[in-house]
Amino acid sequence: MSDAPVSVQLYSVRDAIASDLGGALDRIASLGFRNVEPYGFVDDAADYADALSSRGLTALSAHAPFLDGGDVARALDAAAQLGVSTLIDPFIPSDKWRTADDVARIADLINAASAQAAPYGFAIGYHNHQWELATVIDGVPALELFAAKLDPAVVLEVDTYWAEVGGVSAPDLLNRLGSRVALIHVKDGYRDGDTSRQQPAGSGEIPVPAILAAAPSAVRVIEFDDYSGDVFDGLAASLDYVEAAS
Repeated sequence: MSDAPVSVQLYSVRDAIASDLGGALDRIASLGFRNVEPYGFVDDAADYADALSSRGLTALSAHAPFLDGGDVARALDAAAQLGVSTLIDPFIPSDKWRTADDVARIADLINAASAQAAPYGFAIGYHNHQWELATVIDGVPALELFAAKLDPAVVLEVDTYWAEVGGVSAPDLLNRLGSRVALIHVKDGYRDGDTSRQQPAGSGEIPVPAILAAAPSAVRVIEFDDYSGDVFDGLAASLDYVEAAS
């Protein structure tokens, strides 16, 4: 059994958050989550920090776009208010991952951001989509080429659903990347990438048990990009599955 923490990406409940941040977090806490991964929090960091603290929720990690034209210092300051352990850039578009020079440029950016973050005491990381795996450069998926160029302090949050959609076995990828992977996004569905058909963990085509086994120490961040039912019910089902399977 793994003792890795389980968290939830709050993007999953973005509509509820847009209506009522506190109410959405109350429901997240009522499901049994104690850790969360906020997104889009930079402009409202103080509000998020207060809302999380008053509900006993911890932001182990958070998403903020800071590499591709973003404001690194502002993102770092906001993340510090939340008390994160890892600040993750969630998205650099596919047209910027086409060549080895592209990958080297992104690695240079994140390495510089990691050095800038050192005084804050938390790590910097990157979260993939499918194109970082589907794009193959000199026989190597772009994400793995990227990983080889990272400073030791930089971590990866591997989105295992998007890895599978990108045509790469997520368990094999996790085994190759090893301790570089500090967090994983756990979600299920179908390898066609149709997010409207995402399912609670263990209900789709994604090999969730093998994924969990391949990254026993990585934080398990449950997420839905979309869900056709009540997303809080879907999160509850995924949480039960991940806790039992870990």
